[in-house]
Amino acid sequence: MKLFFDARYIRTDFHDGISRYSFELGHALARLHPITFIICDDAQLVFLPKGAKTVKIHKIDSWLEPFTSLILNKYHPDVVFSPMQTMGSFGRKFKLILTLHDMIYYIHRLPPPGAKGIVRPVWRLFHLWYWPQRLVLNRADIVATVSETSKQEILTAKLTKRPLIVASNAARDLTSLLKTPVTQKATPPKNLVFMGTPLPYKNAETLIKAMEFLPGRTLHICSKISPKRKQELSVLIPQGSHVIFHNGVSDEEYAALLANDAIMVSASKAEGFGLPLAEALQLGVPAVVSDKPYFREIASDDGAVYADPDSPKSFASAITLLDTLAIRKKYIVAGKKSVARFSWHTSAEILLEACKKLA
Repeated sequence: MKLFFDARYIRTDFHDGISRYSFELGHALARLHPITFIICDDAQLVFLPKGAKTVKIHKIDSWLEPFTSLILNKYHPDVVFSPMQTMGSFGRKFKLILTLHDMIYYIHRLPPPGAKGIVRPVWRLFHLWYWPQRLVLNRADIVATVSETSKQEILTAKLTKRPLIVASNAARDLTSLLKTPVTQKATPPKNLVFMGTPLPYKNAETLIKAMEFLPGRTLHICSKISPKRKQELSVLIPQGSHVIFHNGVSDEEYAALLANDAIMVSASKAEGFGLPLAEALQLGVPAVVSDKPYFREIASDDGAVYADPDSPKSFASAITLLDTLAIRKKYIVAGKKSVARFSWHTSAEILLEACKKLA
């Protein structure tokens, strides 16, 4: 089977969610079966398995994207997997698996921060109705998604008639980035760590407002943030509270923040998988997150503390529940056990089996 993997979504500066998914799943799949990676930039080569076979084509935002399948036909692939749903399928002569990560943009229609020019209005129009997505997904042979929660949302919306598989996200092991292992102090954790693009649906507002009820603690907002969004959030900081906008951190800095007497927090109102939660639990860091299905899928009922994302006071109360060391340790053990169910190897096996059936 001649299997192609679309690696054009791998970023060369820092990983976002799609980039991380492409990188990890691509490596795991390459350990199971020979792959030809599709790239658009020679700088992406260092992020692929050593000695990987590649073909180079246009960028994902090129006007040529609708004709991608016509370009790939000359390489005679049996199956092509794309970690997104936007690959052009017109005229293809191979089997195709497209990926829809989640339904977030049907709830919160702001385009991704990196979207520019004509892409922004087109993105908004595309997500005003379900039928454009149905047209796109039904041109594939199989549709993949990243969680059981997303799968149920896609099925409820009837977005595709094609078979739907779950090749889930999985946590990186951040322990290798630490100089010393994570330990728990007898005193209440002093740091709260939030990792996530600070768009409105990520709901950093609730976390910031909760600081009114959490004196002596520091909220770390890790991701890159625009000056405008930073100003919007800064005016919400309660007097005397300590909130740090890091505006982007390296993997090593992120691991160090989680390991530094911290609780992972997220009041997000929409997710596909919730990778920061999975990474924190695997590292042995307790978590307080929104009481939503996507987080319960990762942490189960007893692996994290859940709170109302619309109530800063609820979040503050959930955080103080972890002040007691014995309670904190109980959640850490349960969280590690729950998140161990997810692995890139398992996801790669599921994807490879789907590819073999098509081929």
